[in-house]
Amino acid sequence: MRSLRDTLPPYRVILHNDDVNTQDHVVHALISSVPGISRGRALEIMLEAHNLGHAQVVKCPLELAELYQERFASLGLTATIE
Repeated sequence: MRSLRDTLPPYRVILHNDDVNTQDHVVHALISSVPGISRGRALEIMLEAHNLGHAQVVKCPLELAELYQERFASLGLTATIE
């Protein structure tokens, strides 16, 4: 049996770099906003966004993507959904 996660089309949540938030804040925001992200993975995402301008945080159904985007916004981070 396929799970709901497997049947809904995936959306990418993209974190964008900014010059306002500290790296520690971004790592903490990732850990507190997306269940299951380890500190090491959060650090990788933060560094990718810092160095390249953006990084994929997670791929998930639209409703979850919107939730994560709202959580990031409430913590002062910019994220988009693709």
